[in-house]
Amino acid sequence: MKRMLPIGIQDFKELRSRNCVYIDKTEIIHKLITEGKYYFLSRPRRFGKSLLISTLNEIYEGNQELFEGLFIYDKIEWKKRPVIRIDFTKGKFKDIGLRAAVIKIILDNAAKYEIQLRDEEQLLKENLGNVFGELITKLNEKTGEKVVILIDEYDKPIIDYLTDIDKAEENREILRDFYGIIKPMDPYTEFVILTGVTKFSKVSIFSELNNLNDITTHPEYGALVGLTEAEIRKEFTEHIKITTEKLAVTEDELFEKMKFWYDGYTWNLKDFVHNPFSILSFFGAGEFKNYWFATGTPTFLINFIRDNGVDPKELENIKVNEIFFDKFELKKMDIKSLMFQTGYLTIKGVDEYGFYILNYPNKEVRDSFTGHLLSGLSGKDLSSMSNITRNLLMAFRENDMESFQDNINSLFASIPNEIFIKNREAYYHSLVFLTIKMVGLYIDAEISTNRGRLDALIKTDDYLYVIEFKMAPVTAKEAIAQIKEKGYADPYKADNRQKFMVGISFDGDSKKFENIEVEEF
Repeated sequence: MKRMLPIGIQDFKELRSRNCVYIDKTEIIHKLITEGKYYFLSRPRRFGKSLLISTLNEIYEGNQELFEGLFIYDKIEWKKRPVIRIDFTKGKFKDIGLRAAVIKIILDNAAKYEIQLRDEEQLLKENLGNVFGELITKLNEKTGEKVVILIDEYDKPIIDYLTDIDKAEENREILRDFYGIIKPMDPYTEFVILTGVTKFSKVSIFSELNNLNDITTHPEYGALVGLTEAEIRKEFTEHIKITTEKLAVTEDELFEKMKFWYDGYTWNLKDFVHNPFSILSFFGAGEFKNYWFATGTPTFLINFIRDNGVDPKELENIKVNEIFFDKFELKKMDIKSLMFQTGYLTIKGVDEYGFYILNYPNKEVRDSFTGHLLSGLSGKDLSSMSNITRNLLMAFRENDMESFQDNINSLFASIPNEIFIKNREAYYHSLVFLTIKMVGLYIDAEISTNRGRLDALIKTDDYLYVIEFKMAPVTAKEAIAQIKEKGYADPYKADNRQKFMVGISFDGDSKKFENIEVEEF
């Protein structure tokens, strides 16, 4: 019988009882619980954090029967311990306020163990840390066992308000008081883990939790969540067989394409994992398309990039030092840090100076993010741009620069005036860059040479284009002259493709490529 794909199932008990596919992560979890006590893990949304918390919950509640056949089954002493589980994905903090939502979570955990706390009205007047501490100590007294604390999406009440920084800071202070009691409760606790998307700077929440072991980039925990290729090959055998037959490909061809679409995430350059939600959805549908990205478009990120004039070209091949991974501040928001922590960027390598190189993890994220960013900058719905992108693809395949000019002008002409940024050269550079990316062609931008910077290089199978943009009244002929004067085309003279220098002059008043010059070299 084919095992069920647990799409959307984040409860370990349900997953095991319904004969779902399960990647056995309990060997890594065993290491986690036997070699430490306090942990923090940051991973993007829908990456398996909630299932990890649910698995830990069942381990500490002593439900050994659920783990039959798994690594941990006979490796630990199965003993029921009191577990406080806090899940901010299910909290009603947006409806009733964060303080009231936290009190309700505490009361629900107390009721589970028949612990009597004061009534809700009294508790609302108390410091949340004190109330949390009272629950921990009473649980310890009643059961005679140390308490396990599992906190899922600890930062959701903050990141849900990134468009309202005052509210985000208010919620951060509430959570700071709440989490601050964990460290003083050390004599009463057995195990503590917090998961989330972001790691706020050490001067905020984490100043109260400096005993946490941050395993986000730890070399031993890179595959704690997410799916490696080896895990997929081992556990999805029935689904692999069905999918290869449906797509008429070999198993190796299937994995090569899966890697291109959904793999590429790493936090330690040792373990490379596929997005689990995308893989489950892919095997469920049997076709390559965007799954994870479609579950929540990054509206805040897109608006931030547009409103702050961030150059999209700067969001690729970013070089950062190690400190970068520890910083996230509300009032000094770094878009690159936020994109890394939310899963739109990942580590791709380390250069000779020890700087980490960040880029999009895979095709799903790159294409989807590029499309939504282009939509945000142009004000056009993605579906309405399909004709333009198709025409542009054909234009470059057929070396039809007139069609290229017409279709780019069609795009510019449709941008609402309130969005269009007149006479800012970087703005229309970005639109052209993103549009070509959307088409699926190779484009590199602002290429440094010893005599200046080339605006753009576009390659197809048959053609190569060295492109220089200018704002009117500078002409396209003058742009060609600059390419020649600066020797921008020289590095590509040995390329076997047919090669062209392209000069483009853009007029901000008419929102058009006023003229375009093409010269073969």
